[in-house]
Amino acid sequence: MRRADRLFQIVQFLRSRRVTTASWLSQVLEVSERTIYRDMQDLMVSGVPVEGEAGIGYVIRQGYDLPPLMFTQNELTALSLGASIVQSWSDAELAKAAQSVLSKIEIVLPDALKGKLDQTQLFSPMVQIPTEVASTMSGLRNAMEHRNKVILVYRRADGTGSKRVIWPLGLFFWGKVWTLGAWCESRQAFRNFRLDRIDSHIISQEHYPNKSGRTLDDMIAYEQKRQFPDGH
Repeated sequence: MRRADRLFQIVQFLRSRRVTTASWLSQVLEVSERTIYRDMQDLMVSGVPVEGEAGIGYVIRQGYDLPPLMFTQNELTALSLGASIVQSWSDAELAKAAQSVLSKIEIVLPDALKGKLDQTQLFSPMVQIPTEVASTMSGLRNAMEHRNKVILVYRRADGTGSKRVIWPLGLFFWGKVWTLGAWCESRQAFRNFRLDRIDSHIISQEHYPNKSGRTLDDMIAYEQKRQFPDGH
């Protein structure tokens, strides 16, 4: 659980209970009591009206609620444009998630900001990536999440085809095309594959390890060194 999510949950527990002990919170949130003590201190410093101390318990001032989300017009424009780009250039599952995020944000916005998400002059036309590319992207995202190896049938720019077993590490959007960054078992090296040149893919039941020298961070460092050998 992210720390921000844990702090949010702590506030909700405090609002719903008379007295909440660090021991109880540590069991529910599956963290140490020391972590809860630090979280409580941070909440107090940030202005949340929490009272109490270690060994006794904590209460929150009656009537306290989390403040509404506050965004500037530029921040709302950025959110709207970002969601529009995701809807235009990603798979159906991510497109649906982007719209869901905007809906959730609008619900919790203060009245003065409601409706502002739709008042943008920046757009990403609904071009939509080809259905087969979107399907490939969805499958690769799932493989990355679960660390499944993938068997690719790939076509190079000159039309030459090849079959590879790869470890999918990251997807990158370049404005017009998506590429997959991966460790290629055949080449024993990092490789980039354009999604629109993947003729077919099979997600293997075999998982790849989080092996030093073959991670996404390693690939990014490798590409940076390759493109900027002098360090600039």
